Amino acid sequence: MSNSSSKIGRWIAAGLAMAVLISVFYNLVIDNMPKGEVRQVADYTPWSAATLAVAETLPLQNGGRIKPLSTFAGFSMLGLHGARSMEIKDSRGQTLKIKPTAWLMDSLFRPQLAIQLPTFRIDNSAVLEAIGVKARGKRDRYSYNDIEPGREKLVELAKTYEAIDKAKRDPVQTQVIDLAYNLRNYESLLGYFGFARFGVTLKGSGKDGAPDQHAEISAVMMTAPQIREQIAQSRGQGKGIEPHLQSMLEQVFDAANFAKFGLFILPPADPKTLTWLSAGDAIANAISDPKKDPQLGIADVKALEILARSVDDETAFRQQLSSLRDSLAKRAEVRGEYRHIQMEADYYQKNWFLNALVCFILGTVTALAMWTFGKGKAGRLLSWLTLASTATGLGICVYAIVNRCIIMQRPPVGNLYDTIIFIAATVVLISLVIEWMTRRRFALGIAPILGTLLIILARRFELGDAKDNMDPLVAVLNSNYWLTIHVLTITLGYAAGLLSAFLAFIYLLMRGLRLDNGDREIRRSLTRAVYGTICLTLFLALVGTVLGGIWANDSWGRFWGWDPKENGALLIVLWTLAILHARLGGYIRDWGLHFAAVFTGAVVTFSWWHVNFLGVGLHNYGFTAGKGTIWLFYIVIAAILVFGVVARAIEQNGKGRAAK
Repeated sequence: MSNSSSKIGRWIAAGLAMAVLISVFYNLVIDNMPKGEVRQVADYTPWSAATLAVAETLPLQNGGRIKPLSTFAGFSMLGLHGARSMEIKDSRGQTLKIKPTAWLMDSLFRPQLAIQLPTFRIDNSAVLEAIGVKARGKRDRYSYNDIEPGREKLVELAKTYEAIDKAKRDPVQTQVIDLAYNLRNYESLLGYFGFARFGVTLKGSGKDGAPDQHAEISAVMMTAPQIREQIAQSRGQGKGIEPHLQSMLEQVFDAANFAKFGLFILPPADPKTLTWLSAGDAIANAISDPKKDPQLGIADVKALEILARSVDDETAFRQQLSSLRDSLAKRAEVRGEYRHIQMEADYYQKNWFLNALVCFILGTVTALAMWTFGKGKAGRLLSWLTLASTATGLGICVYAIVNRCIIMQRPPVGNLYDTIIFIAATVVLISLVIEWMTRRRFALGIAPILGTLLIILARRFELGDAKDNMDPLVAVLNSNYWLTIHVLTITLGYAAGLLSAFLAFIYLLMRGLRLDNGDREIRRSLTRAVYGTICLTLFLALVGTVLGGIWANDSWGRFWGWDPKENGALLIVLWTLAILHARLGGYIRDWGLHFAAVFTGAVVTFSWWHVNFLGVGLHNYGFTAGKGTIWLFYIVIAAILVFGVVARAIEQNGKGRAAK
């Protein structure tokens, strides 16, 4: 009877686990995908791989650091489109996949095609209805052409809604504001090279009915000293600026304003100047600032004009783009700002964490099968497959984190996204160490599951945040020493606490579904593992909290300030201390220890994640929108505890009947 119950329990557990995985993937992949059809862009011609390879390593300044164009393109597309790729159909009905660099190149150099691409993700059709644009469904992606008829209404509504307190805005109002900002930012990309495409019209230059002539912006920049002198003479004589000159200057400054934002791709001549220039900056400086040498700016604008005009001949365009990239890279290298551009481009191109996720998913499937088939030959084979795939996923995570450290020139944890991938690697590593020490397969089985869940969480966070998490840290974190000894210690404590909660859940599930077939040894092994990880959590949280107080005293002039993040760390210390004292005092035994350890998961989540949503305190550097995942996790914790209580009651009832 016991063996039969154990087998049934194994199949129930495996079925529940698969149901959870399916629901996670449904939410991650299917539910978050817009339901519309693939957009057809009849005249679209893909960029060649050679051209995109050159463009990817073009350096630019964004978010306070120098990065490759591919990184800027990836996060720009993620913020607008909600993904790092889009699909369209050409005139033959062939499906084409457009990646971020190609999408950005279209926006900059082929705006007539870019405005037809489904760039904007709209999750609520009420936003479009509010601005008078016809929606195709509740959730879909739309092109600039689709939204442009409602642009004026959108801007008007956004200004009205911005006057409302942020906490009092409803979802539609918030999304209207976001769409208005997204549209404006995208327009800065579409119009960036307008100065190169249109130049200026020299009014009055046409003779005998001929059309007025055109001039390049770079040519006007060359005549800037003469223009300033002519304006000074006119003002000295009490006259206004001549109409033709006034018109030319208006066109030049309009072109400069369109190219002032979007891409800061020009390293300044002065090595002491940290801020790079946009094309608009170079134009405005040459025309209006006589103190600055305009020659470098003129050469830069001239090169950009040639580049934009050669877009119809991709071979010539690629040659000019290569020349521009090499020139800018050389200038950046002299300034010491080009060291990791190629590495970063490769990092995002390889998509390491997606590869790790694939390995963890494979390990999860084989782990579930391993638990289902038990200790036979099939179980042993599956255990080796689980170990191989999990170790491979861990190796990929570690390699990716090391790459990030080199690129960022700082320790691995500096923001909320960093903590997720670091904790993912840590819990998998500790699980494998526990497996090496116990050889009971429970730690081996949970390692890929935790890796899968945490990498999915990281991807969801990156999608929702849509920000480059390699950008420089806020000032309070700008200390590699304290990042290493305090933040890493605290984050390791989070990892140990979450692992203890998951191990305790396995214990409750095992006993509740009789997966262990009454094996006291495996129960003792699990209990020792949970006890050990609780001890590790206490040690790391306590040391990390003390180190954080030292840092706070150094940075803020006080050791402790009852900040929410500080209180969260203290909660972990106090809770784990209570568990260990209750265990040593005999107040809780096996069941009690595991119940307490499961609740540790909620305490750790509050400290690690939830305090970032409170919007208060000096540690509020990780705040982001969206709280559903946290509350779902708390609900899962509560459900696990309820399951454990019911399982214990059933077991105790069974023992009571057996005694009678």
